[in-house]
Amino acid sequence: MSVPVVLVAGFLGSGKTTVVNQLLTHAEGRRIAAVVNDFGAINIDAELITGAAGGVVSLRNGCICCSLEGDLLRTLAVLLRRDPRPELIVIETSGVADPTDVVRNLMDPVIWREAPLETVLCVVDATSPVTMLDDALLRAQVRAADVVALSKVDLADPANQTQVRDAVRAMRPAAVLVDAPHGDVPAALLFPSGADRVPAPREPGRRRPAADRFETLSWTSEQPVSLSRLQLAIGRLAPKLARAKGLFETVEQPGRLMVFQFAGGRATLAPGGTPTAGTPRTRIVFVAEIGVLSSAEIDRIMEGCIEAGAK
Repeated sequence: MSVPVVLVAGFLGSGKTTVVNQLLTHAEGRRIAAVVNDFGAINIDAELITGAAGGVVSLRNGCICCSLEGDLLRTLAVLLRRDPRPELIVIETSGVADPTDVVRNLMDPVIWREAPLETVLCVVDATSPVTMLDDALLRAQVRAADVVALSKVDLADPANQTQVRDAVRAMRPAAVLVDAPHGDVPAALLFPSGADRVPAPREPGRRRPAADRFETLSWTSEQPVSLSRLQLAIGRLAPKLARAKGLFETVEQPGRLMVFQFAGGRATLAPGGTPTAGTPRTRIVFVAEIGVLSSAEIDRIMEGCIEAGAK
C-alpha cells in the first residue's frame, strides 16, 4: 500500500516547525514520519521537533523524525523500507525553498507509486505586513498550496490579519484557508479521506530561475551566555536578520538549555531540556540576505554575550 506525503511549505519563521510538531504529538495512532530539511549548517529544526540529537528519532506514539541529509528521494526510499512502514510522510521544506521544485521531484514515477503527494500545506504568518505577500518566493509558496494555514493568529492585529487573509484568497482562490493557532491544522484537511484512495499526479508549475537570496551564518560557543547580554546582541543584529534560531545555556540557569527563536521582528525563549555531551553549549543560526551580515560582525557582537571570566 502506498504512503501519502504531506508537504509543508512557508516563508522563514512562518511556523512550519510548530505545525509539524502538532502533527507528530497529535498523531492519533497514525505512524507519521517527518522529514526536516534544514537551511543551515546546524540541524536545530530537528532538535526542536524531537528534543534529541541523531539522524532518526523514534517517538513513543510510533512516529519518527529524521533530518534530510542529501537526496530527498533517497531519504524517502529509506523511510519506505522501515518496518513497520509509516502511514504518512510529512516533509518540511526550507523557508527559502520554492515548493514547486520539491513537487517536481515527488512526481518521479517510482516515488509516486510508493509515496504519492497528498497535500501541499503553506503556512503564512498572520502578523506579517501585507506587503510581505508581494515577495516573489512567498507568492510561489502560496500558489503551490492546497491548504493555506494562518499561523500566529493570536498575535495578529485584526485589521492586518484581515488584509493578509484577503490577499491570500486573491492569490490562491482554490486553496482552503484556515486559522492554525499554535500550529494546529485540522487533520481532515491533510490526511487522505480513504485508505485506498490515491491522489492524481499534479502539474508542478513552471520552473523558476534559481536565485540565491539568503545565506546562513552560524555561531557556536563552548561557554554559556549571559541572557541580558544576549538580548542586547540580538537587538543589534535584529535589523539585518530574516530569521534566527538556536539552543543555548545561560550563566543564569546553568545545566539547562533555552530554545531561541527570532522571526518577524520578535524574539521568543522557551525551555529546551538539558545539554548533550559533546555538543557546544550555544548554537545559533542566523539567516540574512546575502551580503547583509558577515561572520566577523556576528562573532564580534556575539562574543560580547560571554562574561569576561568565562572566556
